[in-house]
Amino acid sequence: MLKHKKTRSVDFIFRKKLKLKYGTKEKLKYFNGIIIALGFILQMVVIKDKPMYSVSIAGTELGYVQNKEALEEKVKEAVLEKEEKNVDTIDVKAEPKYELKFVNKTIETNEEQIIEAVEQEVEITYKYYEIALQNEQIDSVNTIEEAEELVNKVKEENKEQELDLSIIEKYTKNVEEVNTNNIEVAKNDVQEKITQKREELKKQKEEEERINSMPQVNGIKLAYVPVTGTISSRYGVSSRIRKSNHTGLDIATKSGTPIKVVASGTVTCASYQGAYGNLVKISHGNGVETWYAHTSKMYVSVGQKVEAGKTIAAVGSTGNSTGSHLHLEIRVNGQHVNPQNYLY
Repeated sequence: MLKHKKTRSVDFIFRKKLKLKYGTKEKLKYFNGIIIALGFILQMVVIKDKPMYSVSIAGTELGYVQNKEALEEKVKEAVLEKEEKNVDTIDVKAEPKYELKFVNKTIETNEEQIIEAVEQEVEITYKYYEIALQNEQIDSVNTIEEAEELVNKVKEENKEQELDLSIIEKYTKNVEEVNTNNIEVAKNDVQEKITQKREELKKQKEEEERINSMPQVNGIKLAYVPVTGTISSRYGVSSRIRKSNHTGLDIATKSGTPIKVVASGTVTCASYQGAYGNLVKISHGNGVETWYAHTSKMYVSVGQKVEAGKTIAAVGSTGNSTGSHLHLEIRVNGQHVNPQNYLY
């Protein structure tokens, strides 16, 4: 009995091993089939498609590249490391995004267009240096070294004059605002402005001296003669065309000649006044008043403040007049005085 049982047990194990071996083969056969199918599919994909990187910015697809690293290097060279002058900083507002895809083999790469698109997303800040004289910008150069060299050269050439020259660092995002010159051109521009300023200062001093030398009426400086011309009738003379002696000075000159106010003041009259014709009166303070008669045109109005030398009217022949001339009166506290004691 024991022997019989042993034989049956061995047979059972043997049959179990055969069954297991058969099942494994079936699974291997099934697995191999899957591998073959996948290989076939992969082969079909490889024949039809190819792997490429899709490039997009801010969700907009720009195109494809074969090599992501190569594109990034080109972007770095073309965009982020620009050798353009005056570039201070480069900021990328939106960086490219990459996604690996299988695409049709007929699709070509477009690196140049992608780089151009990236450039549109770049914000560049430019830097340059202004040279200013008395806080007035004269010219600009590219670098601080050029600016310092220019200022030193100009000061060396103008040792006799203390110059208020300054260097101003400027930034802009608009490249069209960067209007720089080379150091020699900029130096000439600055020197020209210095000469111009010197002439202006000279004229200003001469004008101050002229005004200071002008006569005064009751403390009011008469800084300008109203017109130049020929004296046709003096103060105090009598005439058949007047009821009384002449209260002013007549200066004959061409009609339309501009008339300047002799001193700063306020307009008290600008209207037609009988024998005076078109009459402008200016009050200068301290009881001093000047009158400008027979004008063809009046350029001021009552209450207007005028500076010495301003054109207030034009010579004419309105009112009681025998020809084109200016009738000038100077009055102090209402009384007329001889203009030739102060002018002409």
